[in-house]
Amino acid sequence: MHSGALNTIGIFSDQERILFEQEAKIRSIKKYEVLLEKGEVASSVFFNLQGLIFQHQQHEGSVTTVIDLHLENEWVLNQESFVSQQPANCSISSYTGGVVLELSIQSIHELIRQSISFLQLNKILENAVSRVFFFDNASTPIQKYQYVLDNRPRLIQAFPLKMIASYLKITPETLSRVREKIIRMPCIS
Repeated sequence: MHSGALNTIGIFSDQERILFEQEAKIRSIKKYEVLLEKGEVASSVFFNLQGLIFQHQQHEGSVTTVIDLHLENEWVLNQESFVSQQPANCSISSYTGGVVLELSIQSIHELIRQSISFLQLNKILENAVSRVFFFDNASTPIQKYQYVLDNRPRLIQAFPLKMIASYLKITPETLSRVREKIIRMPCIS
Protein backbone atom coordinates (compact mmCIF):
# COMPACT_ATOMS: atom_id res chain seq x y z
CA MET A 1 0.00 0.00 0.00
CA HIS A 2 2.40 2.73 1.17
CA SER A 3 5.60 0.70 1.18
CA GLY A 4 6.61 2.74 -1.89
CA ALA A 5 8.23 5.08 0.62
CA LEU A 6 10.93 2.45 0.90
CA ASN A 7 11.79 2.90 -2.79
CA THR A 8 13.37 6.24 -1.94
CA ILE A 9 16.01 4.64 0.28
CA GLY A 10 16.79 1.14 -0.94
CA ILE A 11 15.74 -2.29 -2.10
CA PHE A 12 13.41 -4.37 0.05
CA SER A 13 11.77 -7.77 -0.37
CA ASP A 14 8.01 -8.25 -0.47
CA GLN A 15 8.14 -9.67 3.08
CA GLU A 16 10.07 -6.62 4.31
CA ARG A 17 7.51 -4.34 2.69
CA ILE A 18 4.77 -6.15 4.60
CA LEU A 19 6.71 -5.65 7.84
CA PHE A 20 7.05 -1.94 7.02
CA GLU A 21 3.30 -1.66 6.37
CA GLN A 22 2.62 -3.20 9.78
CA GLU A 23 4.85 -0.68 11.59
CA ALA A 24 4.17 2.56 9.65
CA LYS A 25 1.12 4.53 10.76
CA ILE A 26 -0.90 6.68 8.35
CA ARG A 27 -1.70 10.08 9.81
CA SER A 28 -3.88 12.83 8.35
CA ILE A 29 -2.64 16.31 9.22
CA LYS A 30 -4.40 19.67 9.10
CA LYS A 31 -3.03 22.93 7.73
CA TYR A 32 -0.40 24.29 10.16
CA GLU A 33 -0.66 21.21 12.39
CA VAL A 34 2.54 20.68 14.35
CA LEU A 35 4.24 17.29 13.93
CA LEU A 36 7.11 18.18 16.27
CA GLU A 37 7.10 21.13 18.63
CA LYS A 38 10.32 22.94 19.51
CA GLY A 39 11.51 21.52 22.84
CA GLU A 40 10.03 18.05 22.24
CA VAL A 41 12.28 15.07 21.54
CA ALA A 42 11.86 13.72 18.00
CA SER A 43 10.67 10.15 18.37
CA SER A 44 9.43 9.59 14.80
CA VAL A 45 10.33 10.08 11.17
CA PHE A 46 7.66 10.94 8.62
CA PHE A 47 7.20 10.21 4.94
CA ASN A 48 5.15 12.93 3.30
CA LEU A 49 2.46 11.28 1.17
CA GLN A 50 0.42 14.40 0.46
CA GLY A 51 0.80 18.11 1.15
CA LEU A 52 3.64 20.43 2.08
CA ILE A 53 5.64 20.42 5.32
CA PHE A 54 8.20 22.86 6.70
CA GLN A 55 10.68 22.95 9.56
CA HIS A 56 10.98 26.32 11.27
CA GLN A 57 12.10 28.33 14.25
CA GLN A 58 9.80 30.95 15.73
CA HIS A 59 11.49 34.09 17.05
CA GLU A 60 10.25 37.12 18.96
CA GLY A 61 7.88 39.36 17.06
CA SER A 62 6.41 36.42 15.10
CA VAL A 63 9.50 36.19 12.85
CA THR A 64 9.84 32.69 11.41
CA THR A 65 13.09 31.21 10.11
CA VAL A 66 12.52 28.33 7.70
CA ILE A 67 14.99 25.50 8.28
CA ASP A 68 13.74 23.05 5.65
CA LEU A 69 10.94 22.60 3.12
CA HIS A 70 9.42 19.23 2.23
CA LEU A 71 7.39 18.19 -0.78
CA GLU A 72 5.36 15.03 -1.31
CA ASN A 73 7.33 11.76 -1.38
CA GLU A 74 10.08 13.06 0.89
CA TRP A 75 11.22 11.91 4.33
CA VAL A 76 10.86 14.48 7.10
CA LEU A 77 12.62 14.53 10.46
CA ASN A 78 14.54 16.70 12.87
CA GLN A 79 17.79 14.82 12.44
CA GLU A 80 19.64 16.34 15.39
CA SER A 81 16.87 15.68 17.92
CA PHE A 82 16.07 12.24 16.53
CA VAL A 83 19.68 11.00 16.71
CA SER A 84 20.63 12.61 20.03
CA GLN A 85 17.19 12.11 21.65
CA GLN A 86 17.51 15.68 22.93
CA PRO A 87 14.86 18.44 22.67
CA ALA A 88 14.37 19.81 19.15
CA ASN A 89 15.59 23.33 18.39
CA CYS A 90 12.88 23.84 15.75
CA SER A 91 9.34 22.74 14.93
CA ILE A 92 7.96 20.67 12.06
CA SER A 93 4.56 21.78 10.77
CA SER A 94 2.21 21.10 7.91
CA TYR A 95 1.95 24.03 5.51
CA THR A 96 -1.10 22.80 3.59
CA GLY A 97 -2.53 19.82 5.42
CA GLY A 98 -2.12 16.34 4.02
CA VAL A 99 -1.16 12.79 4.88
CA VAL A 100 2.08 11.35 6.29
CA LEU A 101 3.40 7.93 7.19
CA GLU A 102 4.80 8.00 10.71
CA LEU A 103 7.49 5.58 11.77
CA SER A 104 8.46 5.70 15.45
CA ILE A 105 11.98 5.03 16.68
CA GLN A 106 10.63 1.89 18.38
CA SER A 107 9.17 0.72 15.05
CA ILE A 108 12.49 1.34 13.31
CA HIS A 109 14.29 -0.73 15.94
CA GLU A 110 11.71 -3.50 15.54
CA LEU A 111 12.11 -3.50 11.76
CA ILE A 112 15.90 -3.70 12.05
CA ARG A 113 15.52 -6.54 14.57
CA GLN A 114 13.46 -8.46 12.02
CA SER A 115 15.67 -7.71 9.00
CA ILE A 116 19.04 -6.02 8.65
CA SER A 117 17.83 -4.63 5.31
CA PHE A 118 16.11 -1.94 7.36
CA LEU A 119 19.52 -0.51 8.22
CA GLN A 120 19.00 1.26 4.87
CA LEU A 121 16.70 3.60 6.82
CA ASN A 122 19.94 5.35 7.85
CA LYS A 123 19.85 7.01 4.41
CA ILE A 124 17.03 9.20 5.74
CA LEU A 125 19.49 10.66 8.25
CA GLU A 126 22.25 11.13 5.65
CA ASN A 127 19.96 13.14 3.36
CA ALA A 128 18.99 15.50 6.18
CA VAL A 129 22.63 16.18 7.05
CA SER A 130 23.80 16.82 3.47
CA ARG A 131 21.12 19.46 2.79
CA VAL A 132 21.82 21.36 5.97
CA PHE A 133 25.57 21.24 5.30
CA PHE A 134 25.12 22.67 1.79
CA PHE A 135 22.95 25.61 2.81
CA ASP A 136 25.07 26.41 5.83
CA ASN A 137 28.28 26.40 3.75
CA ALA A 138 27.29 27.60 0.27
CA SER A 139 29.09 30.85 -0.38
CA THR A 140 26.67 32.89 -2.48
CA PRO A 141 22.91 33.42 -2.76
CA ILE A 142 23.14 32.56 -6.47
CA GLN A 143 24.72 29.16 -5.67
CA LYS A 144 21.97 28.41 -3.15
CA TYR A 145 19.16 29.35 -5.52
CA GLN A 146 20.81 27.51 -8.41
CA TYR A 147 20.99 24.40 -6.22
CA VAL A 148 17.22 24.60 -5.68
CA LEU A 149 16.62 25.15 -9.41
CA ASP A 150 18.80 22.15 -10.30
CA ASN A 151 17.76 19.75 -7.54
CA ARG A 152 14.37 20.76 -6.14
CA PRO A 153 12.63 23.06 -8.65
CA ARG A 154 9.17 22.09 -7.39
CA LEU A 155 9.88 24.01 -4.17
CA ILE A 156 9.70 27.26 -6.12
CA GLN A 157 6.23 26.40 -7.40
CA ALA A 158 4.94 25.02 -4.10
CA PHE A 159 6.08 27.51 -1.44
CA PRO A 160 5.86 31.31 -1.26
CA LEU A 161 9.07 33.16 -2.19
CA LYS A 162 9.31 34.61 1.32
CA MET A 163 9.59 31.07 2.73
CA ILE A 164 12.11 30.09 0.05
CA ALA A 165 14.23 33.14 0.89
CA SER A 166 14.23 32.17 4.57
CA TYR A 167 15.09 28.57 3.64
CA LEU A 168 18.06 29.84 1.61
CA LYS A 169 19.10 32.13 4.49
CA ILE A 170 18.77 35.27 2.39
CA THR A 171 16.36 38.21 2.44
CA PRO A 172 13.36 38.29 0.08
CA GLU A 173 14.96 41.32 -1.61
CA THR A 174 18.18 39.39 -2.23
CA LEU A 175 16.15 36.51 -3.62
CA SER A 176 14.45 38.90 -6.06
CA ARG A 177 17.84 40.18 -7.23
CA VAL A 178 19.18 36.63 -7.60
CA ARG A 179 16.15 35.57 -9.63
CA GLU A 180 16.59 38.62 -11.88
CA LYS A 181 20.29 37.84 -12.41
CA ILE A 182 19.55 34.21 -13.28
CA ILE A 183 16.88 35.25 -15.78
CA ARG A 184 19.39 37.58 -17.47
CA MET A 185 22.20 34.99 -17.54
CA PRO A 186 22.95 33.65 -21.02
CA CYS A 187 22.05 29.99 -21.50
CA ILE A 188 25.03 27.69 -21.86
CA SER A 189 24.39 24.61 -23.95
